[in-house]
Amino acid sequence: MTDKKNPWSRGPSNTGGGTGGSNKNQGPDFEQWLRDQHQKWFGKLDSGALKSIGVSIIAVLAVIWIATGIYRVNSDELGVVMRFGKYSRTTTPGLNYHLPFPIETVLIPSVTTVNKVEIGYAGVNEEDPTVRTAALLKGAAGSAPTVPREGQMLTGDRNIIDIDFEVQWKIDSSAPEKFLFSMRDPAANVKAVAESAMREVIGRNNLDDILTSAQTQIAEDVKSIMQKTFNDYGAGIEVIAVNLSRPDVPQPVIDEFQDVKRAEQDKQTAVSVAEGYANDILPKARGEASKMTQDAEAYKSRVVADAQGDTARFNQIYAQYTLAKDVTKRRMYLETMETVLKDIPKVIVDSNARGNGGVWLPPLQHGATPAAIPQAAATANAVDATNGGTNAK
Repeated sequence: MTDKKNPWSRGPSNTGGGTGGSNKNQGPDFEQWLRDQHQKWFGKLDSGALKSIGVSIIAVLAVIWIATGIYRVNSDELGVVMRFGKYSRTTTPGLNYHLPFPIETVLIPSVTTVNKVEIGYAGVNEEDPTVRTAALLKGAAGSAPTVPREGQMLTGDRNIIDIDFEVQWKIDSSAPEKFLFSMRDPAANVKAVAESAMREVIGRNNLDDILTSAQTQIAEDVKSIMQKTFNDYGAGIEVIAVNLSRPDVPQPVIDEFQDVKRAEQDKQTAVSVAEGYANDILPKARGEASKMTQDAEAYKSRVVADAQGDTARFNQIYAQYTLAKDVTKRRMYLETMETVLKDIPKVIVDSNARGNGGVWLPPLQHGATPAAIPQAAATANAVDATNGGTNAK
């Protein structure tokens, strides 16, 4: 009996009416065709052969599945094997093996690739005028596009400086699993840590040092702080270098800053001139002071010596005075009168003479001899006689 609802077979179709018609228009029987094909291919195989084929297929699939655990690590890479999603071990370059998926999987990061993070300047979308305008606020037209304010930092002496720098980093080859499992966005984290470290170091330095001699030390300090931070967090990142571009003050205040620098240069010039004048005048002053000191010392020595000599002479006179008081007193009187009357005119008057009996004697010149005294006396008498006659008249 043929099922009329079965699409794989058709029952007899009567044409022309009556039950005695022929089945000339009957379609193919698909169920019978499938049975024929199955008998053709598997009819000769018993159940044992089927089991053998199934085992062979399973064995081949098992071999292929096991072989999927073979992997290769290049010389610049390391293999990080995870077992059921948990870190298991790190493999070295070369051919290695891990248990097939889903038991173990492997990640192969490159541990020699140097990555770069730029802070303070970055490429911008040339087609977006809004982004380009914002990026060019800090620089002149045609200069490298920069990110506003990202590189502006406060120095230790409360000045604002604009500094651009680049951080080079790579995966730490001693702990690649930390890099893979500790951070979601390594580049963003490196940028944040670099900016924080740079602000800390810039805040410890003065503007003049940053612009002149401290740039190398600043780069080393930033690198050290970044590496310590990543080590503390177990980030698995090795900081290779921090490269600074030439720092400068912000563009809106560049003119005022140049005025300040010129004033400082003028100050330095004035200080240099003053120091030159001081270096010229101070040795002279010191020489004069030394000369005055030496003169004073000489005067002191002379006065002290004179005083000591006077003291010694007085002691000698006093010793003679004690031996012969009258003689010594007369001698001292005569020596004193000789000193007093030596350079003044003298008139000798004879108390026994009558009239004008005085004789005027001028002071003897230096080097005069006693023989000149009579002549001087005669001249004096003549003058006195003349004056006497005049007076008589």
